[in-house]
Amino acid sequence: MYARSTTVHGDPKRMDEGIAYVRDTVMPAVRQMAGCTGLSMLCDRESGRCIVTTAWRDEMSMHDTESAVHDLRRRAAETMAGRAEVQEWEIALMHRMHEAHHGACTRVIYGRMDPDRLDDGLSTMRMSLLPRMEELPGFCSISCMIDRETGRTAASVTYDSPADMERAAAQAKALREEFAGGVGMQITEMQEFDLALAHLRVPEMA
Repeated sequence: MYARSTTVHGDPKRMDEGIAYVRDTVMPAVRQMAGCTGLSMLCDRESGRCIVTTAWRDEMSMHDTESAVHDLRRRAAETMAGRAEVQEWEIALMHRMHEAHHGACTRVIYGRMDPDRLDDGLSTMRMSLLPRMEELPGFCSISCMIDRETGRTAASVTYDSPADMERAAAQAKALREEFAGGVGMQITEMQEFDLALAHLRVPEMA
């Protein structure tokens, strides 16, 4: 499966307006497009940064819809008074303990590694990291997206609440550093978000 993520760096005061537009206009439109398997939206109300991700059954479906979503993306960025950046990914892993609910939050960890080591890194994640992550307070789910050409990665870890994320912070950091060191990954960025919309219907891939 594949995903297109649109990151908007907007005005924090326009965040609610942007969420409403994505929920009421963008999501119904893309969910009717061939091959779409859902949409999620992450928001940082302090910085004004948000990430809208659409998931697709295959790479062809994702590419065939690019022109159809162009105007929706432009309007979303205008609504939030920001600029949009688009990235395309392969969804390499999805594991849920349970569905996310209102009040959930997500930490997104961006990384980079040798493209030739991506599959080994994913195997290590499945066998060694996931069982330990399930023990984190409030752990809800993790997804990992990759770019096989560049070695870029993006992992989204969702917790039941900000309080749970905070309680898990030290343990999660230790796991993250151990994993990154073991597979040769450089962590390039990390940010925490509210999970504003959670309607990705990606099946279990762990």
